[in-house]
Amino acid sequence: MSKLSIKSWSENDRPREKLLYKGKSSLSDAELLAILIGSGNRAESAVGLCKRILKDKDHQLKLLSKMSVEELQHYKGIGEAKAISIVAALELGKRHGNADLPIFPKITSSADAYKVMKSIIGDLAHEEFWALLLDNSNKVINKHQVSKGGITSTVVDIRLIFKKALTSGAVALILAHNHPSGTLKPSRLDIKLTEKIKNAAELMDLKLFDHIIVTEKSYFSFADEQLL
Repeated sequence: MSKLSIKSWSENDRPREKLLYKGKSSLSDAELLAILIGSGNRAESAVGLCKRILKDKDHQLKLLSKMSVEELQHYKGIGEAKAISIVAALELGKRHGNADLPIFPKITSSADAYKVMKSIIGDLAHEEFWALLLDNSNKVINKHQVSKGGITSTVVDIRLIFKKALTSGAVALILAHNHPSGTLKPSRLDIKLTEKIKNAAELMDLKLFDHIIVTEKSYFSFADEQLL
């Protein structure tokens, strides 16, 4: 049995028309995604394809937002342009959710640092290492991605951290990296690298306030656990 294209549906069932006449809240997640991709494949309509994609992700947009452009292209009917549209739309949604965060937040606790970094690296499928650079009022004046894909000494260039800190006029910094596995226990390498950066910071008259390990649900603070 051949599929029915969206154009052959009644106007009330077409996603674009439904949005116009019934409002955006009347559309399902699959229908909203179908508007983004425009068309499906020979066997599925755009809505049908999007329903299948969402089903594979337990109907959770949070899980869908973790998919890369390459992963989305594994679905027949999703080319690079459509995959990019989906990723971009979900990123906009994520940024909208973080819009209430101040541009230059003041860090008074490890929880404040986690709040800033969770929105950046909390749900990533790969590991990233960041530095929050602070002024003398403990306000974040810059956020610097140090490495992507791991935190080995060959990947994390400590000199670049301090170069960025000094050129930004920072007086203190907070380190942060994520554990995609969800574990909050610092590795031996995490502890060794933190100690190395702390010693280097002291030589440059900079304060290392904390190093936090970030997951989607919680965090570990080196400062809170007396590891600094």
